[in-house]
Amino acid sequence: MEKENKTVSEIKDWAISIVVAIALAMFIRTFIVELYVVDGPSMRPTLESAERLVVNKFIYRFRAPEKGEVLVFQYPRDPSRDFIKRVIATPGDTVEIREGRVLVNDQLLVEDYILEKTRSEYPKTTVPAGHIFVMGDNRNNSEDSRFADVGFVPYDLIKGKAVLVFWPLSSYKTL
Repeated sequence: MEKENKTVSEIKDWAISIVVAIALAMFIRTFIVELYVVDGPSMRPTLESAERLVVNKFIYRFRAPEKGEVLVFQYPRDPSRDFIKRVIATPGDTVEIREGRVLVNDQLLVEDYILEKTRSEYPKTTVPAGHIFVMGDNRNNSEDSRFADVGFVPYDLIKGKAVLVFWPLSSYKTL
């Protein structure tokens, strides 16, 4: 009887440990950090397709996204899909693309993270309150805020800030 009680007690301990671990993992994934896989070339050379990222889902509960940050957001036309892009302009900023150069508030954006000039033009526009303007680093192969299906990204579609590339190990870096 004593051996049977010990076995039941051990099974109960294991079950409680597993339930707590699952609940903790779900809490962390929902509110703190989430892992993402880069899909496609739109963020080259900063991020390559198939790289694995850690995304901080907590940071934007305390502050708004800032220019230059790389973040993950839900694609506005299909919220089941996630996009990863760089913040170019924030609420109240003007953004314009002229002669292959990006201007924010009439100032040329210094972009040492892109490979080539942007081939498209974009008229001078003001970013509305509660939204951001995003672009991929691979400007000529990126579906981003320049296109109507993405447009200005509302804060409520932002999932988090990309903070770390952890896989493959040869690509390990902070963002």
